[in-house]
Amino acid sequence: MPIHPVCPQLWGERAGMTDVQAFTSDERPLWRRIVDFPLIAMVIAVALFILANGAAGLLGKLLPPMAPNAAAAIKGLMAVALVLAVYKLVIVRLGQRPRDDLPIEAAPRGLTIGLLIGFLLFCAVVGIAALFGVYDIVGRGDTRELIKDLIGMTVLAAFMEELLFRGILFRWIEEFGGSWAALVVTSALFGLAHIFNANATWTSSLAIMVEAGMLLGGAYMLARNLWLPMGLHAAWNFTQGFVFDVPVSGHDMHGLVQAKLSGPVLLSGGAFGLEASMIGVVLSIPLGAAMIALAARRGKLVPPYWRRNRPG
Repeated sequence: MPIHPVCPQLWGERAGMTDVQAFTSDERPLWRRIVDFPLIAMVIAVALFILANGAAGLLGKLLPPMAPNAAAAIKGLMAVALVLAVYKLVIVRLGQRPRDDLPIEAAPRGLTIGLLIGFLLFCAVVGIAALFGVYDIVGRGDTRELIKDLIGMTVLAAFMEELLFRGILFRWIEEFGGSWAALVVTSALFGLAHIFNANATWTSSLAIMVEAGMLLGGAYMLARNLWLPMGLHAAWNFTQGFVFDVPVSGHDMHGLVQAKLSGPVLLSGGAFGLEASMIGVVLSIPLGAAMIALAARRGKLVPPYWRRNRPG
C-alpha cells in the first residue's frame, strides 16, 4: 500500500528511499541507529513510561494528609504531568522517524470529536440496554464522586492507556509490522490487560479486545494523533460511570443516578458492566470498522518494515 503523500511526518522527507537505504546512508552513530530500530525504541519507551509512573507514585507519598478524593485527584494529575513531560522531552525523539502524537494544535478538534463520539456511543449502549430491560434506574445519585471520577476513571485512564497502547505500542509495532499487525496485537494486549480488573472474565476481555481495540485503534489510525482516541476513551468511561452509574471495566461507580444491571450476562455484561455485553460490542464494531476503512481510503495505513524495504 502506498505511503500517503500528506503524511510525510510518518516517513521522513526521503520518500524515495527504502528503510534499508536510509539506514545505511544515515550519518548517525551505529548505537543510535540500533536504539532507533522500531522494536528497540518501543521497549525503551515502555521502560520510560513505567519509570515515570513509578516516580509519580513515589512523589505522591510525599503529599501531606488530606481527604482521600483530593489525594487521589492530586496524585492522578501528578502522574499525568510527569508522564507527559517524559513523553514530550524524550519519547517523541525516539525511533527512526521521531514524531509527536500529542500536537497542541490538534487538541481542540480531536478532543471535541472524541468526547462527542464517546458520549453518544455509550448513551446508545445504555438506551438499548434499557429497551432490553437489563438496565434500570432505581434512584437518584449525587456528585460527591465527581472530581475523583473525572480525574481517575476519565483523564488518568484515558491518557495513560492511550499513550501506552496507541502512542507507544501501536506506533512502533506499526512501524515494524504494519498497521494490521499493530491493530491486532494492541487490541489483544488491551483486552488481556483488563483480565486483571475486578469482576473480569475471559469473555469480558474478549469484548474489550474487539470493541475497544477496533474503536480506539481505528481512531488513532484515522487521526494519526492521540487526541481523538483519548477524547473517545475519556467520554466513554465518564458517561458510563458517572452519568449512568454503570461499572467501568469491572469497577463499581457512584453516578448521578443509582442504577442496576440485570438479566442475561450476554446483554448486561454482568458485574463487569455493559462494556462486556454484546450491545457494546455490536455498536462499537461498525464505528471502529468505519474509521479503519476511512483511514485506508485516505492512504493512512502503513505497510510492514520488510515490504517498505523491497526494491521498487
